[in-house]
Amino acid sequence: MSELLTAFTLGNAAILTNVCMLPLYPGLIAFLAGTADSQRSRLTTGLLGAVVLAGILSMMILIGLVLHVTQAFFGSIFNILLPVIYIIVIVLGVLLLIGRSPFAKLQTAQAPMLRNPYITAYVYGLLFGPMTLPCTGPIIVTAFATGAGDAGMLLDGIVYFLAFGLGFGWPLVLLPLLALPVQRRFVSWLTHNHLLLNRVSGILLISVGIFGFISELLPLWIDGFEPTGALIALYWLIVILIAGAVIYVTRRETHTPEQSINAA
Repeated sequence: MSELLTAFTLGNAAILTNVCMLPLYPGLIAFLAGTADSQRSRLTTGLLGAVVLAGILSMMILIGLVLHVTQAFFGSIFNILLPVIYIIVIVLGVLLLIGRSPFAKLQTAQAPMLRNPYITAYVYGLLFGPMTLPCTGPIIVTAFATGAGDAGMLLDGIVYFLAFGLGFGWPLVLLPLLALPVQRRFVSWLTHNHLLLNRVSGILLISVGIFGFISELLPLWIDGFEPTGALIALYWLIVILIAGAVIYVTRRETHTPEQSINAA
């Protein structure tokens, strides 16, 4: 139980750095607007968000199972996949930092409209599931790419990942339950602050990628290397300071005197 609580907590912490989920929110609201009708209760509409999350988690579990089978047939892939995933995370962070977000077009992507809105919601989640891979990849690898051939460890990995997925995906369930004006304000806030969000997310993703190399890969590559608590604390303090500087600079760029006059 403590491991599941840890996984759920990690999932909630991942919300702060999970730029992979942000493009889902405007698309989810647009999807709900397209499938909602005047007779559907808010609770019923809210279930669509849960079904979207179920689709995302289903696709991620499928990817995890593929990793598990690959591990069983081809031997250890842990030491190969983790560096690749962390490199992808760092590259993604650099792209966001320089304003080349690969998620820009995904914000307006549409799921195929099927007769049943719940099937459509599930397909929507399946299609967007792989998009979260850069952010969930390390968890998937550690949860599934171990214990090849051990059904018990595979089941533990699935349960662990589900706890993590519920931790970072619960906003998808909450968002449809909010009143429509609140949803619109949320999307408007995302739109007006996209530059700031992209830059901060870029810094955080780069930091997570580098930290993955330091905490998980260097101990495997260098005998006797083990990051101390003081080193980890210093690392994240530096990250916080850099993120604060980026926020300050970005707000100065976007809050021009002309904007102040218009606001007044």
